[in-house]
Amino acid sequence: MADNSAMPRTLSPAPRDRLALIESARRAVLHGAADAQPIGIEPWLERSWRRCLAYGQRPEQRVGFDLIGAKARQRIVDASQPLVQAARPVLDRLSRALASTRYFAILTDHDGVVVDAHGPIDHSDRRADLITRIGADLSERSVGTTAIGAALTELQPVWLHRGEHFFADTSVYSCAGAPLFGPNGRCVGMLDLTGIDAAERPELKHLVAQSARSIENALTLATPHKVLLRLNWPGRTLGGDEDGLVCLDAEGWVAGSNHPARQMVPQLAGAAAPVHCSELFAQPWEQLFDCARRGAQPAPVEVPLWSGLRLHALPLLPGRPVAAVAPRVPLRDAEIAMIRTAVTEARGNLVQAAQALGISRATIYRKLGKK
Repeated sequence: MADNSAMPRTLSPAPRDRLALIESARRAVLHGAADAQPIGIEPWLERSWRRCLAYGQRPEQRVGFDLIGAKARQRIVDASQPLVQAARPVLDRLSRALASTRYFAILTDHDGVVVDAHGPIDHSDRRADLITRIGADLSERSVGTTAIGAALTELQPVWLHRGEHFFADTSVYSCAGAPLFGPNGRCVGMLDLTGIDAAERPELKHLVAQSARSIENALTLATPHKVLLRLNWPGRTLGGDEDGLVCLDAEGWVAGSNHPARQMVPQLAGAAAPVHCSELFAQPWEQLFDCARRGAQPAPVEVPLWSGLRLHALPLLPGRPVAAVAPRVPLRDAEIAMIRTAVTEARGNLVQAAQALGISRATIYRKLGKK
């Protein structure tokens, strides 16, 4: 018998089969056809279709892509400036990545109203022009199932192709979308990549999720703070978009954090009240500030969580650039190194060294005595 173990397997349906599966699912869910099955579509997509039906929408209805009123539009544009500014460098990079694909980027607020658009947009094509106007309402209630409405409702990255959109009018689009979360953990908008009569590109779901993370990090870094903590698990390199980011004010209170930080440190997730740094790490929070202030080259340190797990942290002062650095220095070693540096700079004068560090001379003796 022939060994077929090395033969390639089809991991996804061919384009024609894919469109046929979508059409069968539409007939089952949207038209209640008894001979059709809602197979081949994601559960969140069926949920969106059924929400649209519950709104009283019907697939054959025309879509107006309406603009919101002028006064409301101006309020949204003004309120969205921090998001637009944080996103602009990311949208510039996306334009280069999408240049030959006939896809472009749309940025909306948390209600699905367009606040920016970027990339190879053909404004002579009414289908492109309508959805990229500032103030266009692209929410699920307005234009049915799209990546925009689905991402904002499901709060997860999504991919939709052609007939997976609810209305027949929107079946010319293919789009990927990801929600955007602000430094307080709440959804502030979404990023969408859309093509018109374009080939299916499900890999754009990864690109849009990665780009959304960059925008979220820019929003977090723009939060006023005295010390920034870059966090990651031991063995991971610090300094990239994968880092958890925690912004601390002068008293050690958390001013903002990004999504990876809220996943690494549960106390940050869903906190109804302000969170202090001492609630996150099982050590004196002042040590992190000391690490940020000392030395021209920041070095990562090991920090214990109250759960018993440990993270590596790179404490930084505002505006200090950082190159990717590998974690290597436990906090106790970094602390002792700082004390020794201060004693050297004070030419052996422990009183001056203690004053420079903001600690007592007895603490210097005790810390150095441990080594």
